[in-house]
Amino acid sequence: MATSYGPPSIWAVIVAAGLATFAIRLSFIHLFGRVEEVPPWLERALVYVPAAVLAALVAPDFAPASATVEAALTPELLGGAAAVAAAWRTEDVLWTVAAGMIGLHVARFLL
Repeated sequence: MATSYGPPSIWAVIVAAGLATFAIRLSFIHLFGRVEEVPPWLERALVYVPAAVLAALVAPDFAPASATVEAALTPELLGGAAAVAAAWRTEDVLWTVAAGMIGLHVARFLL
């Protein structure tokens, strides 16, 4: 994909994004190094961060581009549904991955 921006502009954006990421991470390390105790309300909020990040990374792969029922019945969605059911029932990562893979392969075979 061609762009009209030159190499200096692209490198400037890459360096700026890297510095911003580093600054955000360093701010939390610095903050928690100075704070004696994490406030309870922040601890309660931080519990949901891993699930929210995982959902943000995984959900777009399962969302169909069109909103029809036929488009929603994809092997990936059915495998994901099997993984979600296994995760909810067993709360075990190994069973979740196994159920998702089995569900995906069965759905690919049947659809």
